[in-house]
Amino acid sequence: MNAQFKKGVVEMCILKLVSSSDMYGLEVIEGISKEIEVNENTVYPILRRLTLAGYFNTYKEKNPSGPDRKYYRATKEGTLYLGELLHEYRAFTKKVERIIGE
Repeated sequence: MNAQFKKGVVEMCILKLVSSSDMYGLEVIEGISKEIEVNENTVYPILRRLTLAGYFNTYKEKNPSGPDRKYYRATKEGTLYLGELLHEYRAFTKKVERIIGE
């Protein structure tokens, strides 16, 4: 799969997962990996970028079996951004389907 195409879709999936429930990095990777092949080298830079953009807040929780976990929580801006992305994605895929037919 084209890396740039996949990167954009993975960003949208990360936003969707974290907007549904607070998650730490490995949970995000595992959630996406159920359907799309990803690894930490793809997911963590996106998590950092979305946090810097103000779409996520972070907080730490104790982990009884290791170091503290950094959790991501969608902000109001993140939820609005997800809505915009989903709208654009659905409109785009409808147009593509009309072209390729299926």
